Amino acid sequence: MTRHDDSSEQIRDSNAGPALIRVYVSSVLDSPADVVWGVVRDFNALPKWTPFVAQSRIEQNLPSDQIGCVRNFRLKDGGLIREQLLSLSDYDFQCTYSILESPMGVDNYVATLKLTPITDGNRTFAEWSAEFDAPPGREQELAEDIGRGVFQAALNHLKQVLR
Repeated sequence: MTRHDDSSEQIRDSNAGPALIRVYVSSVLDSPADVVWGVVRDFNALPKWTPFVAQSRIEQNLPSDQIGCVRNFRLKDGGLIREQLLSLSDYDFQCTYSILESPMGVDNYVATLKLTPITDGNRTFAEWSAEFDAPPGREQELAEDIGRGVFQAALNHLKQVLR
C-alpha cells in the first residue's frame, strides 16, 4: 500500500494489474446539514452545484431519488458520464453511487458523499470518498483528478452556491 497524500492511497495486488485507489476529501460548509442536503440530495442536480457539469438527466424518467436510477450527464468539456444511485439516506445525509461509463478509464468505481451536522456554529462537515481500480501508471493522476479536480472543486463551488 502506498499513501500519496492525505487524500488518496493505492493498493496493488502482486499481479501488476489495476491498482485499487481510495480517494477521500473533506470540507466544512458554513450552512446547516439539512440545507446542504437539500441541494445535493437530488441525484440530477449536479449542474446546480458543481462547476463542471453542463447538463444532466435521469434515464427512463425515473425519480432522481429512486435507488437504481441512472444519471446521464455531460461535462462542460464534452465528456459523458453515467452513474447509478446505489443508496440514499435522508436520515444519515448520505448517498452512494457507482460509475457505469466515463472517459476517465476507471473500473469498479463506487463513491459516497456524506454530510454530518456540526452543532458548533450550525455548519456541515462534508466527506466525499471513492474507491476504484486504476490502470497501471495512471494511479496518481486519477487520484488527483478525482480528489482535487472533482470532489474538492465541487465542494468549493457548493460553498459559493450556499452563500
